[in-house]
Amino acid sequence: MLQPGDEFRDVFSYTQEDVETYARVSGDLNPLHIDPAVGKASMFGRNIIHGFLGASVFTKIFGYLWNNDGHVVYLSQNIKWLKPMFVDTQYEGVVTVKEIFPAKNRILYDCAVYNKETGEQTIAGEALLMNKKSYVW
Repeated sequence: MLQPGDEFRDVFSYTQEDVETYARVSGDLNPLHIDPAVGKASMFGRNIIHGFLGASVFTKIFGYLWNNDGHVVYLSQNIKWLKPMFVDTQYEGVVTVKEIFPAKNRILYDCAVYNKETGEQTIAGEALLMNKKSYVW
């Protein structure tokens, strides 16, 4: 049974090919993500990955990796992008149980992404999920 403070971590990285696939699928063809000349000329000095691609680690954790019995309903997510994220860089997604609402079978999670090498946080947020089958106290 989940309790406040429980956490799950997932280390991940993306390639430029992943970014280009995401750009094609999402329709976000911003050259800052896919054109090396634009990335080099930007304030970041190179291409950055899409913010929602970086944050997709949360859906991976909730939907596949952590305690998922096929009954998880993602109700809300807020996200703050704190630092740019780059290809071929290791990051760690961390979700932590923040608050439990037993009467509604819901859990509020803190969501964070950290650069594994520098320890800097790149994404912060919260997610609210419901599971009437396993979020029972």
